[in-house]
Amino acid sequence: MTGAPTGADEPRDTTGVTRKTVLRAAALTLPAPLLVGGAARALARADDPAGAALSPTPMCDDGDDPTPPQMEGPYFKPNSPRRSSLIEAGTVGTRLTLSGYVYGLGCQGISNVLLDFWQADNNGGYDNAGYRFRGHQFTDTTGLFRLTTIVPGLYPGRTRHIHVKVQAPGRPVLTTQLYFPGEPRNNTDSLFNPVLLMNVRSVSGGQEATFDFVLNIQQAPNPTASPTASPTGSAPPPGGTWAVGTAYRAGDRVTYANVGYRCLQAHTAQVGWEPPTAPALWARG
Repeated sequence: MTGAPTGADEPRDTTGVTRKTVLRAAALTLPAPLLVGGAARALARADDPAGAALSPTPMCDDGDDPTPPQMEGPYFKPNSPRRSSLIEAGTVGTRLTLSGYVYGLGCQGISNVLLDFWQADNNGGYDNAGYRFRGHQFTDTTGLFRLTTIVPGLYPGRTRHIHVKVQAPGRPVLTTQLYFPGEPRNNTDSLFNPVLLMNVRSVSGGQEATFDFVLNIQQAPNPTASPTASPTGSAPPPGGTWAVGTAYRAGDRVTYANVGYRCLQAHTAQVGWEPPTAPALWARG
């Protein structure tokens, strides 16, 4: 892949070590309590004896274009439960922990990104009646997500894969699929894209995988605030009942600019998640 364009006079990091690659390593090596909000601080202490916070790289220098989209497929269902673990009582299969970050084009992590995952069970079947192996979550303030699930089974015509929809506040939905390295069917699956391969390793009790999403969002090299920081409030927009700060449940109905919408997934409303710009959360009608 080709990295984001840079000016001819801008310095480049030739060491191969960037904030992005350091944070990615944290997702595999740090225990779960440190991953949530603490990965950057812990790694800063390891890299800098003074314990200074890691500064974002001045350019996206990891050779990443935006993550490519792929087809949704026939098994997507809206209104998945909000959860970061798809493991339930009696779940059969090889446990898989998937973690990573959602970045913009400036290699800055993006907070409050919606990720909606769905996949086949250990036997290659999708639960079309309920919500087994379906769930959505939001990235933390650093752009980190973490999913606990199982390695999906195979079904005819496809290689092993996990579906996901990714949407930053106020941005279009990216629908894509993630793949496993070394799968024999990767060579025969017409949808397989090696750009979407996860980094996977075997660990005690299962497997761990990492994948970083890059969304087509421009970012300043050194932003003074989080790229997705949003003000809060409770006043409804003109001509509507939708309001920032309101906890909506699936099935709730609101109006926005005199148009009716139905809530698809439970969430707390914030600036950037207005119904017209959040099709993963709201449907007209």
